[in-house]
Amino acid sequence: MTVRTRYAPSPTGEPHLGNIRTALYDWLLARHYGGQFILRIEDTDQQRYVEGGIEAMEAALRWLGMEWDEGPDKGGPYGPYVQSQRLGIYHQHTDILIERDWAYKCYCSPERLEEVRKAQQARKEPPRYDRHCRDLTLAERAEQEAAGVKPVVRFKTPLDGETVTHDVLRGTVVFQNSTLDDFVILKSDGYPTYHLAAMVDDHLMEITHVIRGEEWLPSAPRHVLIYQAFGWEPPLFAHVSRVLGPDKAKLSKRHGADSVLEYRLKGYLPDAVVNFLALLGWSLDDHTEIIDRETLIKHFDVDRLLPNPAIFNADKLLWMNGMYIRQLPDADLADAVKPYLEDALSDRIDEGLLLRIIPIVKERIRLLSEIVEIAGFFFTPGPLEYDAESLLGKKYAGRPRDAAAALDQVIAVAEGAQWTHEALEAAVRPIADDLGVKAGDLFGLIRVAVTGKTATPPLFETMEILGRQTTLDRLRTAVQRLR
Repeated sequence: MTVRTRYAPSPTGEPHLGNIRTALYDWLLARHYGGQFILRIEDTDQQRYVEGGIEAMEAALRWLGMEWDEGPDKGGPYGPYVQSQRLGIYHQHTDILIERDWAYKCYCSPERLEEVRKAQQARKEPPRYDRHCRDLTLAERAEQEAAGVKPVVRFKTPLDGETVTHDVLRGTVVFQNSTLDDFVILKSDGYPTYHLAAMVDDHLMEITHVIRGEEWLPSAPRHVLIYQAFGWEPPLFAHVSRVLGPDKAKLSKRHGADSVLEYRLKGYLPDAVVNFLALLGWSLDDHTEIIDRETLIKHFDVDRLLPNPAIFNADKLLWMNGMYIRQLPDADLADAVKPYLEDALSDRIDEGLLLRIIPIVKERIRLLSEIVEIAGFFFTPGPLEYDAESLLGKKYAGRPRDAAAALDQVIAVAEGAQWTHEALEAAVRPIADDLGVKAGDLFGLIRVAVTGKTATPPLFETMEILGRQTTLDRLRTAVQRLR
């Protein structure tokens, strides 16, 4: 069997992490077995359609390196791959179900359905359609048609018996048909619901495995019944666990979960995000956390998917991203951070200078975007911005003249020193002893003067890269401000 999986998003906005995690599992399974991964756009809910939603889905997948084999932009033998372009197919299959007495037209108005729902709630019954139109006579149907009522089409769910679904993670799950309703499969606007469209498409596109969230498990008997009505063999279903916040509540932005494209903007690496998402419901073993893409593909299978809820840990993702950043070759990291610097400084960046900076900042970066805060001062022309409190620190607070005198001595020795970080430290460190202060206090004063920051990469390596002229100019500017 050739494994064929699909990611079938609705274009309702930028994709979120939970959605993409499921797509990742589908992609990994297809790649593991050398099969096909299909992108299909489910846009039958036209009221929720968001302009640019399809492009956002495609951009997210491409950024994460999850290329698809068939889809709207690539075509394939089972197209079209956008559901709004397949309406004729759904109408044909709806007619087949009606002819086989597996579906019927329902003419109930929204007002009547609301009244039924309220009455059921008053009786403390679960709200569901009361099957009013299930057994209308031909004359009653003709009367509704003559009145111009646009019907929906409902699936004719068996009134008794049971429907058995098989789930890769949860085993056999049995549903009593008496608990199921006659659900809508074709809306009055001519668009199908998910229950019909997805099942028809999965069959026609020869999808072998459907990995989706456990919130779809209650709908599984509906889908199995549709397959039975057509006489089709269903794919293998795997309903993966939910992703929850640390407080066990539904994952949201307050837990640090943003859209996938926002993670790209913040400076996460795609391999880090893929690694993190893979472990939200799957494991290689009981201890390995950093797993490269090739290893994921080699070992991924549905038998190690976990049925228990996964906990989203934003701190762990940030840590993992830092690990991946440190694994990058210096030249690749320079290429990755360069756009953030150019965007923040509105200027072209000296690539040679950036390559010299990368080794001394690499251990400090957890997000690519942090390069601006950590190393932006290297590329800042003219005077730096900092306040007197930051410059003086605790040791020199209220003593600007003493601070200026200390910097005068630093300037004096630095002017004659060889411009390497070893020589600079050897020349400057004894000044602290001469002044009777701790080296850290003196270095802090110098650090703010030459970088504008209280925390930076190693001070003397920084001075070496800044160069003699820039460093001395900034030290002299600090002295002038202090006086």
